[in-house]
Amino acid sequence: MSIKTVLPHRLGFGAAPLGNMFRDIPEAEALATVEAAWADGVRYYDNAPFYGAGLAELRMGEALAGKPRDEYVLSTKVGRVILDEVEDVSARDNGEKGDVFKHGRPNKVVNDYGYDATLKSIEDSLKRLRTDRIDIAFVHDLAQDFWGDRWIGQFEQARTGAFRALDRLRDEGVIKAWGLGVNKVEPIELLLDLDEPKPDVFLLAGRYTLLDHDRALQRVMPKVAERGLGIVVGGPYSSGALVGGPNFEYAPATPAILGKVARIKALTEKHGISIKAAGLQFALANPAVAAVIPGASRPERIAEDGAALTETIPAAFWTDLRAAGLVHPDAPLPA
Repeated sequence: MSIKTVLPHRLGFGAAPLGNMFRDIPEAEALATVEAAWADGVRYYDNAPFYGAGLAELRMGEALAGKPRDEYVLSTKVGRVILDEVEDVSARDNGEKGDVFKHGRPNKVVNDYGYDATLKSIEDSLKRLRTDRIDIAFVHDLAQDFWGDRWIGQFEQARTGAFRALDRLRDEGVIKAWGLGVNKVEPIELLLDLDEPKPDVFLLAGRYTLLDHDRALQRVMPKVAERGLGIVVGGPYSSGALVGGPNFEYAPATPAILGKVARIKALTEKHGISIKAAGLQFALANPAVAAVIPGASRPERIAEDGAALTETIPAAFWTDLRAAGLVHPDAPLPA
């Protein structure tokens, strides 16, 4: 089954901010943001137990309660089991993601890519999301940004555990598709080279954006397209850096990144377009991309994303962007 037939639209909702990403978000604001997405026609919602130790799933479950289940698609992730007992949030080792969810719930997070843990993770997510099914399951953070040099060992655990569990769940019709949800291209490359598991889709966060796309463009996108699979692009605004935020890759943006943002921003102003439109439409121009899922924690951001998707961008903008060396020479562009 093509992932593009599973996803209802090319614009989805990334729920990481609902887990109190970077700040303590009031409950009413979080719920209103999901409601605004629904009102704006968004029907694909991506989540993960990692987002605030279950907080994002709980909030989304509350916000979508009562909505017709056949009218929207849900994806979530496996690789972590959230326990009832609490822990010291500041003592968690989240690799390069640091304390990005320090304002989330204090529930203990257990990292586990095993077979039984995968089934447990899905079961728990169903309860938090208050639904009877998950459409897409991603194996989360199976990469060096979280695990460092140990990521290959974790990948091997997933190969004999999570991958086989998700293959089974898909074959039984419990889920429609599965793949990896990562911030690095290497795990996707490795999985694509294996014969045994058969993924359908990959969620690649932060690696196919206006600020960072060279490696994914050359090493992942062609293989994914050739096999008829798909990429969901997460973090299209690079943790907010592209749209004027202070963070890039979950940490303060470097002067080099801020300089690149300024150059792109100057071109968007020259052509009278929004930088959000440039970011979203760039990602969707690649034929391997099935959807893009910007995150939002304020209701007003939802309308901005929807407008950005349909905004008319003159061909001259893309020509100038290419001429300035701000996109790879081989990157597909909308015009």
